[in-house]
Amino acid sequence: MRVVVQRVTSASVNIGGRPKSSIGKGLLVLLGIGPDDNSTDADWLVKKVAQLRVFDDESGVMNLSVCDVDGEVLIVSQFTLMASYKKGNRPSYIHAAHPTLAIPLYEYFCKKMSQTIGKEVGTGEFGADMQVSLVNDGPVTICMDSKYPE
Repeated sequence: MRVVVQRVTSASVNIGGRPKSSIGKGLLVLLGIGPDDNSTDADWLVKKVAQLRVFDDESGVMNLSVCDVDGEVLIVSQFTLMASYKKGNRPSYIHAAHPTLAIPLYEYFCKKMSQTIGKEVGTGEFGADMQVSLVNDGPVTICMDSKYPE
């Protein structure tokens, strides 16, 4: 399971020209799910993302989590994070989980994040053609992979 976490001052998802979700200050999480991923991967990433200290404290040091700043979280499924680009120039998505596995894990991840931060999270719509807008604050962008914890 892979995530790209971006600290934002705002972010939103539109589908078919209509608003689906939006947040103010917080984290935009792009989530890719692989065929070998499970709830253990989701639990680990939820905990890491929720506790990630990327917000400034009173001294201007990144020392606070999204929970500490009462921030919001928007989670968008993104199978392209699982792209294989080893051969040629056209990415392959053979490392992305089939929707029968990915949808329940995406929903589980969203539910666990909501429970962890103590508020509802914004979401995209799995498999939809989404337009994601964001104002990246910093910019701060962090990539994590549950199979390669660093």
